[in-house]
Amino acid sequence: MHAPRLSLVIPAFNEEHRLPQSLAQLGEYLVKHPQLLPAEVVVVDDGSEDRTAQVVESWQPPPGVAVVLHVLPQNRGKGAAVRAGLALAAGELVLITDADLATPIEELEKLLPFAPGAVACGSRAVDRRLITRRQPWLRDRLGRLFNLLLRGLRLTHIGDTQCGFKLLPGTLARRVSSQLLFDGFIYDVELLARAQRAGFPVVEVPVRWAHVEDSRVRPLRHGLAMVRDALRLRWHLWWEGLRAGRRGGKPG
Repeated sequence: MHAPRLSLVIPAFNEEHRLPQSLAQLGEYLVKHPQLLPAEVVVVDDGSEDRTAQVVESWQPPPGVAVVLHVLPQNRGKGAAVRAGLALAAGELVLITDADLATPIEELEKLLPFAPGAVACGSRAVDRRLITRRQPWLRDRLGRLFNLLLRGLRLTHIGDTQCGFKLLPGTLARRVSSQLLFDGFIYDVELLARAQRAGFPVVEVPVRWAHVEDSRVRPLRHGLAMVRDALRLRWHLWWEGLRAGRRGGKPG
């Protein structure tokens, strides 16, 4: 198969029950859109304790679609899984999407017009009418407060960094895979910040999204970790910028 036109990167932790349906939907969508072929589905098993890897190995993708499975020896976090997937992705374009397809794969068509000159970031904040099933009140409010913190720290200018549906140029995806530092959920923010430093604009695109009850996110525990990591990320980016300024260059 020629170099893929599109790579779909899916971080997966204990997803044996949801992956069969999600992989089938992805295969059906790609077959109906031959302009995206050849394509590859890169699943990174983040140290799952169930049969996630076996489910991926047993999937028979349709013609024109390859499947790549990478298994991390232990659970390290969504950021670590995405980082590994970006490094493996060979496509001209790379879509990061969640294993539960909370954002339907059909929403990719809204992101494609911005490729390959920008990072197209699926967003729930631009048009909240597109949210078909809302997340619990506490998680929603904590998410909004977290975004205010990110803006205060000048880490982002967009309204929703955490939607797991992002389209990147393949060259950028492979470049930032070696630069990302954080294993946890703050990876979204770091990815967008490094994309902008590399000269790629970040475009926020409204997409459909539905809350999935079996979400792995625990608002209070993960929220506190994300606040801590946001402060650490701000320091890392400041220090990298300072060092680059001393060398007379731009941060990587």
